Amino acid sequence: MASLVLVLLPGIGVARGGARRWLHLGPLALQPSEFAKFAVVLYLAASLTKKGERLRSFKFGVVPHCLVVAVIGGLVLLEPDFGTAALAGGLLILMLFVGGVPVRLIAAPALAALPLVAYGVLWEGYRLQRMLAFVDPDRDPLGINFQLKQSFIAFGSGGLWGVGLGGSRQKMFYLPEAHTDFIFSVVGEELGLAGAVLVLGLLAVVAARGFRIAMRHPDRFGGLFAVGVTLSLVLQGLVNVGVVLGCLPTKGLALPFLSYGGSAMVAALAQAGVLMALARETG
Repeated sequence: MASLVLVLLPGIGVARGGARRWLHLGPLALQPSEFAKFAVVLYLAASLTKKGERLRSFKFGVVPHCLVVAVIGGLVLLEPDFGTAALAGGLLILMLFVGGVPVRLIAAPALAALPLVAYGVLWEGYRLQRMLAFVDPDRDPLGINFQLKQSFIAFGSGGLWGVGLGGSRQKMFYLPEAHTDFIFSVVGEELGLAGAVLVLGLLAVVAARGFRIAMRHPDRFGGLFAVGVTLSLVLQGLVNVGVVLGCLPTKGLALPFLSYGGSAMVAALAQAGVLMALARETG
């Protein structure tokens, strides 16, 4: 959490593209929000395990978890990084459900958060523009919808088998963020529908193996930790794919294991390492 505060301080945090999300550590740049998702999962798994039967009360099962995640999400929103904050909220709700908190107790804070989400969208003009662009994909094709249109062109150019590895034309100054947020569009162009389905299939394998580890782990903490790590990877991947296919409003979330970025790659590999360690403990 301290790193999320430091990144907001002028002279310490590094601003790029209108967002202050990075810390410079000598020649390296660290993005704390990528590790905040992992921290949220670790905290929720440990707390849900510790509280046991007290999870059935609103005071112990919901309030402390919502407060901690709200603080982390608020710091991330100040960067601003709406996508990571929303992902943290989604992880909170799903892990509370898996951890044994009654649905009726989860529903209250979930419904209460909706006006805050709406306010967050309306407060920043660019977020509202993104939402309007999502509702009407043909609106402003050379402006707010330029990136999405170029993504569609990339997928359309790829056809069934693609134009060949390394042969993408859209990544050559046409598709913004082709190496990070929209890397899946390049996969669709170079490897076609077959390559895109392969990536989704591998994501499904991660989900299946992760949930299998969670169900077989002998320890409650290990099982909840496996669920949280799996959800973190899979949800982030699904959101990224949904954005580049026009199924979700534009969000700056990386595609795990594929998007360029040191912090995102280290965080994804660390979570994969956790799953492998938990798998050994299942016997």
